Amino acid sequence: MALQKNVLKPEVPEKIILGIDPGTRIAGYGVISIRAGVMRMLQYGVINLIKYTTHQQKLQKLHETMVRLIEEHKPDEMAIEDPFFGKNVQVMLKLGRAQGVVMAAALSRGIPIVEYAPRRVKQSVTGNGNAAKEQVSHMVAHLLQVDLNPEFFDATDALAIAVCHHFHENALPVRSSKTTKKGAWGAFASENADRIM
Repeated sequence: MALQKNVLKPEVPEKIILGIDPGTRIAGYGVISIRAGVMRMLQYGVINLIKYTTHQQKLQKLHETMVRLIEEHKPDEMAIEDPFFGKNVQVMLKLGRAQGVVMAAALSRGIPIVEYAPRRVKQSVTGNGNAAKEQVSHMVAHLLQVDLNPEFFDATDALAIAVCHHFHENALPVRSSKTTKKGAWGAFASENADRIM
């Protein structure tokens, strides 16, 4: 009687995307995994910088937390929200510094960075570039098949940035981790082809 050899199937590669919504008071982060076209949320949260009194302390805490997240999740890529242009120069300067600190943490670990405008993120996730934060949060929860805390808009925005990056990078229908049918984005795309850039 011949013995059968156990043939190991090659493991499907996993991609980890770290999405960041930079801020000087609250910064959001979201980590997603994609394996065989299936998106799964690994972690999301906020970095609360309000309690730090100086801008330098805030930047240091932001950098330390980013390095910790990078070391913990080992992302393949980072997607970050491109800051919008505002009238207050001081606010824009501080926000730019926060974004720079986040990017420096990724670059120091050799992680590629892609920036997305807020309108593009909303368009990618909800189909509406002017969607409210509540709509973005609801759609991200639907796409990832998870319950999200609706109060953590900075964190759900960060997840949306990561999801947007996945959509733009692959332009393929996505399946949620709980179903084998075409995911919400795939269904939306096929039903609304005229609304997709």
